[in-house]
Amino acid sequence: MTMDSPSALLLTLYRAALAAANPMQVVAPHLPPAPRGKTVVVGMGKAAAAMAAAVEQQWLGEGDERGELSGVVVAPVGATVPLRNITVLTGSHPVPDDSSVRGANALLQAVHGLQSDDLVLALVSGGGSALCAHPAEGLSLADKQHITRALLLRGASIAEINTVRRHLSAIKGGRLAAAAYPAQVVTLLISDIPGDDPALIASGPTLPDASTCQDALAVLQRYAITDRPRVLDALAQGRWESVKPHDPRLQGHRSTLIASAWTGLQAAQQAAMAAGLACHILSDAMEGEARALAKTHAAIALSVAQHNAPFAAPCVLLSGGEATVTVRGSGRGGRNTEFILALGLALQGQAGAARIHALSAGTDGLDGTAGAAGAQLAPDTVQRALDRGLSPQHALDQNDSAPLLDAVGALVHTGPTLTNINDFRAVLIS
Repeated sequence: MTMDSPSALLLTLYRAALAAANPMQVVAPHLPPAPRGKTVVVGMGKAAAAMAAAVEQQWLGEGDERGELSGVVVAPVGATVPLRNITVLTGSHPVPDDSSVRGANALLQAVHGLQSDDLVLALVSGGGSALCAHPAEGLSLADKQHITRALLLRGASIAEINTVRRHLSAIKGGRLAAAAYPAQVVTLLISDIPGDDPALIASGPTLPDASTCQDALAVLQRYAITDRPRVLDALAQGRWESVKPHDPRLQGHRSTLIASAWTGLQAAQQAAMAAGLACHILSDAMEGEARALAKTHAAIALSVAQHNAPFAAPCVLLSGGEATVTVRGSGRGGRNTEFILALGLALQGQAGAARIHALSAGTDGLDGTAGAAGAQLAPDTVQRALDRGLSPQHALDQNDSAPLLDAVGALVHTGPTLTNINDFRAVLIS
């Protein structure tokens, strides 16, 4: 078997996953036919601008004039691209701010006053929940910011966070689609959600929501977020209920998942096999604390290295999903850098660890406050940190993984990738 260096190979697999979710490749095959009326594009998320560019390329391209096209998309700063007919706005992530409110208002205005012959093409991807924030009636932006930060710091899952967001919003949980009535709505989704539930992606602005205010209240109580009594009271009374599956304003709408973690993992698997390596996808929906996931991956990789079970070496193990981090320290990092550092500590000194390399990175190119997409692990990464007088365990305890990994040259930098299919993890046992 011949292959690139372990580091180069892992980066090749990561890039293959990103390419499989490139909006310029995955949007066009799923575009609907032109309506009798006009087409209005609304989009939100880390892939929104690139998805809109793909729409314009097809809709306005030579030989494919499909009629009037306009609209608004909201993307993060740094993840915008030039567009011709569609306006691009920027919002804040992961905690909304005033720009997020302006973006949400622009989306609602874009779908106002449409007719039944018109089409709303919704381009929805991860990150949209924070990028577009329109607080529910009687709720302040400060309340939303406080609750979002508290859920993030206490390690709530993305499903739990978005359940709350759908019930504190005047645009999420199907409300944007309801505002577009009687126009038809077609939603194209790039999923960053473990399990790919469409209603959770960007908190489902154009999709019906089966969860309730009571579900959102239960999440806040689970994480002891009880210092906003007016929010708890409104949820308890059901005052901010979302749009439900049988609402007539949403009947006949269509949604299509066009890329997900599974899409990327399959592409990475094919790239690994092309390099002559067996490759096994553990799961596309692994959740939990980053350091706990790291221990699980370490145990499987060591079993492969020591016993050729459950898979024979050499091979690559892939996984997707979204880890969480309960922040207890004041350091800098993200769930991917924390995963890599915890993985290194779990492998340190173990028989077979010298044959194990790994990469963990966000497919949006941004990992918490790490200032990078994620990081790589070589067999000597932890030892190189120790040789520099650094303490990997202390860094992990302080949620300060990024500076340590940066010091040993382990960070992975991409900048915004213009897509988002959750975290990508690859472990190579050589």
